[in-house]
Amino acid sequence: MAQQIADRRDVDFVLHELLDVDQFSKSERFAEFSRKTVDLIVNEAKNLAVKEILPTLKVGDEEGVRLEKDGSVIIPEEFKRVYNLMREGEWTAVTEDPEWGGQGMPRTVSMAVSDYIIGANYGIQLYVGLTHGAGKLVEQFGTEEQKKLFLKKLYTGEWTGTMLLTEPEAGSDVGALTTTAVKNPDGTYSLSGTKIFISGGEHSMTENIVHPVLARIEGAPPGTSGISLFLVPKYWVNKDGSLGGFNDIVCTGLEEKMGIHGSCTCTMALGSKGNCRGLLLGQENKGMREMFLMMNEARLLVGMQGQACASASYINAVNYARERVQGRHLLKATDKSAPGVPIIQHPDVRRMLLSMKTYVEGMRSLIYYVGYCEDKKALAENQEEKETYQGIIDVLIPICKGYVTDRAFDVCNTGVQVYGGYGYTKEYPQEQLLRDCRITMLYEGTNGIQAMDLLGRKLGMNKGKAIMDLMGEMQKTIAEAKQYTTLAAEAEEVEKALNKLGEVAMDLGGKAMSEQALQAFAHACPFMEVCGDVALAWMLLWRASVAVQKLEKAKKKDKPFYNGQIKGLEFFVHTVLPVTQGKMRSILKTNAAAVEIEEDGFGGK
Repeated sequence: MAQQIADRRDVDFVLHELLDVDQFSKSERFAEFSRKTVDLIVNEAKNLAVKEILPTLKVGDEEGVRLEKDGSVIIPEEFKRVYNLMREGEWTAVTEDPEWGGQGMPRTVSMAVSDYIIGANYGIQLYVGLTHGAGKLVEQFGTEEQKKLFLKKLYTGEWTGTMLLTEPEAGSDVGALTTTAVKNPDGTYSLSGTKIFISGGEHSMTENIVHPVLARIEGAPPGTSGISLFLVPKYWVNKDGSLGGFNDIVCTGLEEKMGIHGSCTCTMALGSKGNCRGLLLGQENKGMREMFLMMNEARLLVGMQGQACASASYINAVNYARERVQGRHLLKATDKSAPGVPIIQHPDVRRMLLSMKTYVEGMRSLIYYVGYCEDKKALAENQEEKETYQGIIDVLIPICKGYVTDRAFDVCNTGVQVYGGYGYTKEYPQEQLLRDCRITMLYEGTNGIQAMDLLGRKLGMNKGKAIMDLMGEMQKTIAEAKQYTTLAAEAEEVEKALNKLGEVAMDLGGKAMSEQALQAFAHACPFMEVCGDVALAWMLLWRASVAVQKLEKAKKKDKPFYNGQIKGLEFFVHTVLPVTQGKMRSILKTNAAAVEIEEDGFGGK
C-alpha cells in the first residue's frame, strides 16, 4: 500500500470553498493566479512531492547524515537530486518577488504547496525553509549591496541559509548568549563563539551557506537589548559577487536525533582560528527584533510540519483500515460463520479515525487561514485594516506552532494505534512519522514558550484588540451557522465555548499581571490548549457551514465529503468541547500547587 500525504479534495475545499482564493486574482498584485492557475500549481506540487520527494523519506531516515574528520557533512545523495529539482521548478521562494527569484504567488496558495512538499519529506524541506527565512531577513533589513550579493542567491536556492541562534549555555534564554563581534577597520566584524542545534549548518548541497548569526558587539548592553544580527557566509563573498576564501565557520559535531535523520543538526564553531568575518545586518543592538521576523515565519512553518505529518499519518491509517481484515462485525461477534471485516467497520477504530480527521482538517484550515490573513493584509487599502490582520496573525502564530504540533503528535500517535502492532514496526511509515513529528513541539521555541507568548504578550496586544478582533471573526461564523437547522445546536455549543474563553482570557490575563503571575503562567499551556480547541471548533463550524450550503446541489460523489464535514463538527463539539469546558473551569481556579511545591518535594534523588 503506497504512502500518501494530503487529501487533495480537502486541500481544494480549503483553498476554493472555504477561503475563496480566486478573490485574490481580482487584484493587480495576484492577477495571474486564477483558479485554473492555482489548480495547476497544486497539481505540480503534488506530483513533485509524491513522485520525487516522498521516496526519499525512508532513505533519509535510514541513511541519515555523517560528519567527516575535515568538518564536512555528508547527506543522502538523493537529497541533492531532489533539492535541485525544487530549484529548477522554482519552489524555493514561491511567494517572493520574481525580480529576486520568486513566483509572487499568494501566501494562501503557498500553504497548499507546503502541505505537499513538507508532507513528503520535511527533512529535505528544512533546508529550503530556512534558506527562505534567511533571504527574508536580507530583504527586510539588508543594505542594497547586501541584497545584490545575497538575496537572489538565497531565494533561488543557489545558496542555502540557516539561523544561528542557540548556544550551549543559552538555549531559549537568548539574552545569555556569549558569541562576540568586534568591529574591524573595513566595517566588517570578527565573530567568535559556538552555536548548537543548527539545522543545515554544513553540507555540500550548495557551494555556499549563508548564516544569519546573533552576537553581541563588544561593549553592547547585556541581555537581549545588546544583541545584533550578522550575515556570516561559509565562503566570503567579494564585492563583485565572486566567492573568496573559507570563512572559519566549522561544523564540530552532529546531533543523533530521534527523527528527521536526513536533516543535519550541527554544532558550529565561529572564529576558532580568528578568521571568521560577518556583515552587520540591520542596526546594532536590534538583532532580536530583526530575528523575530524570521522566527514568526519559522514557527508557522513548524506548525505546517506537524500538520503535514498528521495528515500523512491519517491518510495512511484510513486506507489501512479499509484494507486490514480482522475480526467479525461487532453485531455478529457470536456468529462463528460470519466473515472477517475490515477494521474500519469496528466502532473504536472509527472513533480514532474521526478524531484524526477532525484535527487534521481543522489544523489545515487554521494554518491556511493565517496565510489568507497575510494576503488580505497585503491587499488592504488602509493602515487600520493592515494592523487588524497583523494582530490576528500575531495571536494565531503561537497557537499554530504550539497547539497544532501538540495535537499533530497526538494524531500521529493514534495513527500508530490504528495499525496495531504493525504500526510499531519499520515495515510501515507510521512510526517514522511519529518520531519525525516530535521535534515540532520543541524547536523554534518549545510549546511552553509559545504558551507563555500567547498569555504574556499576545493576549494584551494593542490593549486586547488583536484577540477581540479574532473573536469577532469567530462570532461571524457562529451567527451564520445558526441560520442552518442542521448546525444550530453545534453553533450554540461553539458560542458557549467562545464566551467562556473570553471569561478565562480576561481572568488569567489579569492574574498574569498581578502577584498571582507565577500560578497564572503555570496555566499557560492549558490556556493555549483551550484557545486551540476553540479555534479548531471555529474552523470546523465554518467548514460545516460551507458544506451545508453545498450539499443540496452536490454531485453524488461529493456528498460523502460534505456530510463528513458535518459529522466531523458534531464529533468535535460533543466529544472535545466538553473536555475544553472542563479545562477552562480548571484554569479559572488557577490552582497554585505547581508553584508552591518545594523543589525537594519533587523527589527524584
